[in-house]
Amino acid sequence: MRITKRTNIAVRLLMYCAANADRLVTKSEIAESCNISENHLAQVINQLSQLGYLHTQRGRNGGMSLGRTATEIRIGDVFRHIEGDLPMVECFADADNTCPLVDACRLRLALSDAAQAFYESLDNVSLDSLICDNPDLMRLLQPATCTQ
Repeated sequence: MRITKRTNIAVRLLMYCAANADRLVTKSEIAESCNISENHLAQVINQLSQLGYLHTQRGRNGGMSLGRTATEIRIGDVFRHIEGDLPMVECFADADNTCPLVDACRLRLALSDAAQAFYESLDNVSLDSLICDNPDLMRLLQPATCTQ
Protein backbone atom coordinates (compact mmCIF):
# COMPACT_ATOMS: atom_id res chain seq x y z
CA MET A 1 0.00 0.00 0.00
CA ARG A 2 1.27 3.43 -0.88
CA ILE A 3 -0.06 6.61 0.71
CA THR A 4 -0.62 9.75 -1.31
CA LYS A 5 1.70 12.74 -1.24
CA ARG A 6 -1.11 14.75 0.36
CA THR A 7 -1.31 12.37 3.33
CA ASN A 8 2.46 12.42 3.72
CA ILE A 9 2.40 16.23 3.79
CA ALA A 10 -0.51 16.26 6.25
CA VAL A 11 1.32 14.11 8.77
CA ARG A 12 4.55 16.13 8.48
CA LEU A 13 2.56 19.34 8.89
CA LEU A 14 0.74 18.06 11.97
CA MET A 15 4.01 16.81 13.48
CA TYR A 16 5.59 20.23 12.95
CA CYS A 17 2.65 22.00 14.62
CA ALA A 18 2.72 19.54 17.53
CA ALA A 19 6.48 20.00 17.98
CA ASN A 20 5.95 23.77 18.11
CA ALA A 21 2.71 23.80 20.09
CA ASP A 22 3.74 26.82 22.13
CA ARG A 23 3.38 29.25 19.21
CA LEU A 24 1.80 29.88 15.82
CA VAL A 25 3.86 28.41 12.99
CA THR A 26 4.02 29.72 9.45
CA LYS A 27 3.58 28.00 6.12
CA SER A 28 7.02 29.12 4.96
CA GLU A 29 8.86 27.68 7.96
CA ILE A 30 7.04 24.36 7.62
CA ALA A 31 7.81 24.25 3.90
CA GLU A 32 11.50 24.85 4.58
CA SER A 33 11.81 22.48 7.52
CA CYS A 34 9.79 19.65 6.00
CA ASN A 35 10.93 20.05 2.38
CA ILE A 36 7.44 20.69 1.03
CA SER A 37 6.34 23.01 -1.77
CA GLU A 38 4.34 25.94 -0.37
CA ASN A 39 1.64 25.38 -3.01
CA HIS A 40 1.06 21.77 -1.96
CA LEU A 41 1.28 22.79 1.67
CA ALA A 42 -1.39 25.48 1.26
CA GLN A 43 -3.87 22.94 -0.12
CA VAL A 44 -3.26 20.57 2.79
CA ILE A 45 -3.46 23.38 5.36
CA ASN A 46 -6.85 24.33 3.95
CA GLN A 47 -8.12 20.75 4.11
CA LEU A 48 -6.81 20.12 7.63
CA SER A 49 -8.31 23.36 8.91
CA GLN A 50 -11.71 22.45 7.40
CA LEU A 51 -11.47 19.07 9.15
CA GLY A 52 -10.67 20.74 12.49
CA TYR A 53 -7.11 19.43 12.79
CA LEU A 54 -5.66 22.95 12.42
CA HIS A 55 -6.56 26.41 13.63
CA THR A 56 -5.42 29.13 11.24
CA GLN A 57 -5.02 32.82 11.88
CA ARG A 58 -4.67 35.26 8.98
CA GLY A 59 -2.76 38.49 8.99
CA ARG A 60 0.69 39.87 9.65
CA ASN A 61 1.12 37.92 12.88
CA GLY A 62 -0.83 34.95 11.57
CA GLY A 63 0.03 31.32 11.36
CA MET A 64 -1.42 28.04 12.44
CA SER A 65 -1.61 25.70 15.39
CA LEU A 66 -3.25 22.40 16.16
CA GLY A 67 -7.03 22.55 16.29
CA ARG A 68 -7.08 19.64 18.76
CA THR A 69 -4.57 18.36 21.24
CA ALA A 70 -1.89 16.04 19.89
CA THR A 71 -3.24 13.24 22.09
CA GLU A 72 -6.69 13.58 20.47
CA ILE A 73 -5.40 13.34 16.91
CA ARG A 74 -5.33 9.73 15.72
CA ILE A 75 -3.20 9.04 12.68
CA GLY A 76 -5.73 6.49 11.37
CA ASP A 77 -8.37 9.24 11.26
CA VAL A 78 -5.99 11.61 9.47
CA PHE A 79 -5.23 8.94 6.86
CA ARG A 80 -8.93 8.17 6.37
CA HIS A 81 -9.85 11.84 5.99
CA ILE A 82 -7.02 12.69 3.60
CA GLU A 83 -6.92 9.47 1.57
CA GLY A 84 -10.71 9.43 1.34
CA ASP A 85 -12.25 6.70 -0.74
CA LEU A 86 -9.38 6.33 -3.18
CA PRO A 87 -9.62 2.88 -4.73
CA MET A 88 -6.65 0.67 -3.87
CA VAL A 89 -7.01 -1.31 -7.07
CA GLU A 90 -9.16 -1.01 -10.19
CA CYS A 91 -11.88 -3.34 -8.92
CA PHE A 92 -12.59 -0.99 -5.99
CA ALA A 93 -13.50 1.81 -8.39
CA ASP A 94 -17.13 2.20 -9.37
CA ALA A 95 -16.61 4.09 -12.62
CA ASP A 96 -13.42 2.80 -14.25
CA ASN A 97 -13.59 -0.87 -13.32
CA THR A 98 -13.01 -2.99 -16.40
CA CYS A 99 -11.76 -6.11 -14.62
CA PRO A 100 -13.66 -9.15 -15.92
CA LEU A 101 -12.86 -11.13 -12.75
CA VAL A 102 -14.58 -8.82 -10.28
CA ASP A 103 -17.59 -11.05 -9.62
CA ALA A 104 -15.50 -14.13 -8.80
CA CYS A 105 -12.23 -12.69 -7.47
CA ARG A 106 -11.44 -13.28 -3.80
CA LEU A 107 -8.47 -10.91 -3.84
CA ARG A 108 -10.81 -7.93 -3.62
CA LEU A 109 -12.10 -9.05 -0.20
CA ALA A 110 -8.58 -9.85 1.01
CA LEU A 111 -7.36 -6.40 -0.03
CA SER A 112 -10.34 -4.74 1.61
CA ASP A 113 -9.63 -6.60 4.85
CA ALA A 114 -5.93 -5.65 4.65
CA ALA A 115 -6.76 -1.97 4.15
CA GLN A 116 -9.13 -2.07 7.12
CA ALA A 117 -6.41 -3.67 9.28
CA PHE A 118 -3.94 -0.99 8.11
CA TYR A 119 -6.22 1.86 9.20
CA GLU A 120 -7.11 0.11 12.47
CA SER A 121 -3.42 -0.24 13.35
CA LEU A 122 -2.97 3.50 12.75
CA ASP A 123 -5.92 4.21 15.06
CA ASN A 124 -3.61 3.17 17.91
CA VAL A 125 -1.10 5.88 16.99
CA SER A 126 -1.65 9.41 18.27
CA LEU A 127 0.14 12.46 16.96
CA ASP A 128 1.52 12.88 20.47
CA SER A 129 3.13 9.42 20.37
CA LEU A 130 5.01 10.38 17.19
CA ILE A 131 6.74 13.36 18.78
CA CYS A 132 6.98 12.66 22.53
CA ASP A 133 10.34 11.39 23.76
CA ASN A 134 11.73 11.79 20.24
CA PRO A 135 14.54 14.35 20.62
CA ASP A 136 15.93 13.68 17.14
CA LEU A 137 12.60 14.55 15.55
CA MET A 138 12.11 17.56 17.80
CA ARG A 139 15.51 18.88 16.75
CA LEU A 140 14.59 18.50 13.06
CA LEU A 141 11.24 20.22 13.52
CA GLN A 142 12.55 23.40 15.08
CA PRO A 143 12.60 26.57 13.01
CA ALA A 144 15.88 27.54 11.40
CA THR A 145 17.84 30.03 13.47
CA CYS A 146 19.24 33.20 11.98
CA THR A 147 23.02 33.54 11.83
CA GLN A 148 24.63 36.98 11.63
